[in-house]
Amino acid sequence: MIKKLFNARINSITSAALILAIAALASKLLGLYRDRILAGTFGLGNELDIYYASFRVPDLIFNIVVLGAISAGFIPVFAKLISQKKEKEAFKTANAILNLVMVALLFLCLLGIIFAPIIVSFLTPGFSPENKLLTIKLTRIMFLSPVFLLMSSITGGILQSYQRFFIYSLSPIMYNLGIIVGALYFAPIWGIQGLAWGVVLGSFLHFVVQLPIIRKLGFNYQLILDLKDSGARKIIRMMIPRTLTLMTMQLNLIIITIIASTLSAGSLSAFNIANNLQSFPLGLFAISFAVASFPTLSSLSENKKEFAKNLTTTTKQILFFIIPISILLVVLRAQIVRTIFGTGEIGWKETTMLLDAVAIFSLSLFAQGVIPLFSRAFWALHDAKTPFLTSLASVIINIFLAFYLSAQYGITGLVGAFSISAIINALLLYHLINKKTDFICHTRIFKPIIKISFASIIAGFLSYKTLYFIEPFLNTGTGIGIFMQGLIAGIVGLAFYCILSWNLEIDEFIIFKNSIQRRLFKTKIETTEIITED
Repeated sequence: MIKKLFNARINSITSAALILAIAALASKLLGLYRDRILAGTFGLGNELDIYYASFRVPDLIFNIVVLGAISAGFIPVFAKLISQKKEKEAFKTANAILNLVMVALLFLCLLGIIFAPIIVSFLTPGFSPENKLLTIKLTRIMFLSPVFLLMSSITGGILQSYQRFFIYSLSPIMYNLGIIVGALYFAPIWGIQGLAWGVVLGSFLHFVVQLPIIRKLGFNYQLILDLKDSGARKIIRMMIPRTLTLMTMQLNLIIITIIASTLSAGSLSAFNIANNLQSFPLGLFAISFAVASFPTLSSLSENKKEFAKNLTTTTKQILFFIIPISILLVVLRAQIVRTIFGTGEIGWKETTMLLDAVAIFSLSLFAQGVIPLFSRAFWALHDAKTPFLTSLASVIINIFLAFYLSAQYGITGLVGAFSISAIINALLLYHLINKKTDFICHTRIFKPIIKISFASIIAGFLSYKTLYFIEPFLNTGTGIGIFMQGLIAGIVGLAFYCILSWNLEIDEFIIFKNSIQRRLFKTKIETTEIITED
């Protein structure tokens, strides 16, 4: 059974989204556990600020050099060759692009290691000399991780092209496990540098977990450096606009790092931890639906009517989950933050900082939820330029607002600038994709969104009232008490959201309910329909 699951080819988009969502849930839970360990061990202070600052440049290089090639170019080119039964040519292209990108990546990583002192001084002007020195050491160690992640990205692209979503979905879980091992076992030996080695271990596990299935599919590494390979050339042409988009996003994070380093100790950690927390529902719903719908949107690029219908449906599905969760996240943020991070070195000041950051992040969750889908809609139409321009505009706005608002409100202003720029980006993408494809009949999408928002607000209000109603019956001074308070209030809110959705006849709820019923009562039929063996 396990062997069958590992080798299964998943043809249904909904089923692929379900697999990705379940894996994302496991990965995000591990991520929260990781952050709990980090915060509980080191607190929201200088050490954790150093750790997060050390991530920035290796992550920047990985995103610019690797993700630009994989997300926009590799999968469409490789998958097309596979569909044409040209496996030998497809694997040759995979080796060519792997080696070409590896050369560029190793060169940039070497430069990063050599010039780490200059880079760190630029990124962390507010750090003390001692903290800068430690940041340099961690940064140099973490430059190993992009190498493993590059190899993992290529193998992951191959797995997605062959529709092996299950094994692909395990990689982020292994990555978080590596970091947790670093925090629990390496840090007591090597101190904060142990966390950096945990990141390297996580990136290695991210790659190695995919190897058995990759070999079974027939891929063997070859030292091919062929700039004339037609597939590799197509990938390089397609990756340029996507790379520019990622550069603007990374520039955004660099500016945030620079500004946060000048604020009170723990500000950078608070931003990153709150961002990780609010990204939980994004990874679970928004990314899963966006990734799963991408192949379908690509196949419908010349059928504008069906393209618009699919895009509208997926947008509503994402918002059906994201809007109520964003409201519940605001209502229950104290219970969530205190349950996960109310331990070890986290004090009330740091907790308050996290509460404010989570609340403001939540206000833009709906916008962050649709951006990945709208961006992929443009990519499906072979337009990577428009997402780049909207991203650039939002980054410029964010930088301006971040400097202004952080000077007035500290970390709260920094998060506020991020949220405002995300909303502007989503609105720009919405307007432009609608203009390009006549994507949305406004009454067809706005009416359901109004219903979803109404049900979400009522559910949030009832959840808020439940918090105070049950408080006298629980010892909220303890971890289990605060957990139970949040859990009960959350269940009440979600239950009323479902009841209201049913009574308001929200289509997305009906689809969700019917899907659950099919999986509960027709499991064997579903399995036969969605999973096939080669």
